[in-house]
Amino acid sequence: MTASVQPGGPNRNTVEGGAPNPWSVLVLTSLPIFAVSLDTTVLYVAFRDLQRTFRSVSAVELSWVLNAYTIVFGALLVTAGRLADRVGRKRTFLWGAAIFTLASALCGLAPSAGLLIGARVLQAVGAAMLMPTSLALILAAFPREKRPMAISIWGAVGALAAAVGPAVGSAIVQSVGWRWTFYLNLPIGIFALLRARTRIAESAEAAQGRLPDALGVALAIASPALLALGIIEARAWGPASFKTVATLGGSMVLLAILIVEASRSSAPVIDLTLFRDRNYRLANWASLVFSIAFSGMFFGLILFMTQVWGYSILATGLSMTPGPLSVIGFAIIAGRVATKRGHRGLLLVGGIAFAMAALLLLLFVTERPAFLLLFLPTAILFGMGVGFVLPSLSSVAAHGLPADRFALGVAVNQAIRQVGSMLGVAFVVALVARASAGTVLPFRGVFTLLVVGGLLTGLLGSLVRTAPLRSGEKAVEL
Repeated sequence: MTASVQPGGPNRNTVEGGAPNPWSVLVLTSLPIFAVSLDTTVLYVAFRDLQRTFRSVSAVELSWVLNAYTIVFGALLVTAGRLADRVGRKRTFLWGAAIFTLASALCGLAPSAGLLIGARVLQAVGAAMLMPTSLALILAAFPREKRPMAISIWGAVGALAAAVGPAVGSAIVQSVGWRWTFYLNLPIGIFALLRARTRIAESAEAAQGRLPDALGVALAIASPALLALGIIEARAWGPASFKTVATLGGSMVLLAILIVEASRSSAPVIDLTLFRDRNYRLANWASLVFSIAFSGMFFGLILFMTQVWGYSILATGLSMTPGPLSVIGFAIIAGRVATKRGHRGLLLVGGIAFAMAALLLLLFVTERPAFLLLFLPTAILFGMGVGFVLPSLSSVAAHGLPADRFALGVAVNQAIRQVGSMLGVAFVVALVARASAGTVLPFRGVFTLLVVGGLLTGLLGSLVRTAPLRSGEKAVEL
């Protein structure tokens, strides 16, 4: 089926106030994404400071400051995407920015780990409203032939946050404490709210549908929650214990029920028809695999540098900066290449580069710090892999989306990424939570996970078939 699409046009989208300036939309919608990405990377650096604040809480329990956010974020993304397509992407975006900003303030004020986790859940609600609407507004504003570059810039904004996050966050943690890392989001969120109200046009689907059913939403929350719990606690419970098997098995059963529910429901939480597109299926499988590797890399390297090499929080943040900073340049290159040649080569090369970086660490890293000779080159290789892969996966996932399903299609892809991110953190915690300080051996399991993740991503990417987009092309193949 072929649907004629005018980006941002009235065929399936109602636009108030005329077509917005695409670049203005890109800037304003990317700012909150900068805050979301900044918050994630800063919190990785602040994890040890959180442990010192909440001394009675174990590292495994405290990891739910990360995991609770990821679970709720991933579970609500699809619902938020469906809501945005129905009631308005701009409206949902503004509400998301307001909730995320308020929740960031509450996180900074939290007096206990329990209240911090609760505030993080609220923060995840806002982030779940921001992520799909941000990219959906960009997709609607730009013509198809310019979308790969716009998506690459959008991805580079997140990379910039990842680049400055460890350095800025570690400096703040070391000087005034982890609470101020959350306060970094406040000026960004407030500015985006004030400007976006008048600079972004509203858009929504013409034929409004029902919101996702409550049972599907509950299943989408419970299944990944049990999966993360089983992975994290497997070492304490025992890999073959009844608790571990029951928790992991229960997660799989709930996932199966979720898929059946989605196939039968008139308003499913996951729209399975999106997966009829081959490229969309491949992009989502690759997103799951690469998100596990990416979050495992970021969290694992921070723990490695502080626990094995004995770096301070500030030194760790500064040392982590070159890798994410290099992502920006590679992401822009990826956008230009994808416009002319498609995404397959970028995904293949990016996956291999990521795997090679992890392999270098696996083979040559020791307890003795070797930043210039080993860590810096591998950080650049990681940056190349991430810069080529992440924006390419977003472009491939968005390649065949009809205009009135922009937010929903993006939300499904982002939800799958968040499940992968949760699993990556859970794997790292399970592998190294009880590791002795100064010991490399447990981290070799982390590096092996990254090698496998990079190679699988490259393999899946090699199967993608996206033709270069030509100027003036308006048809979307479904």
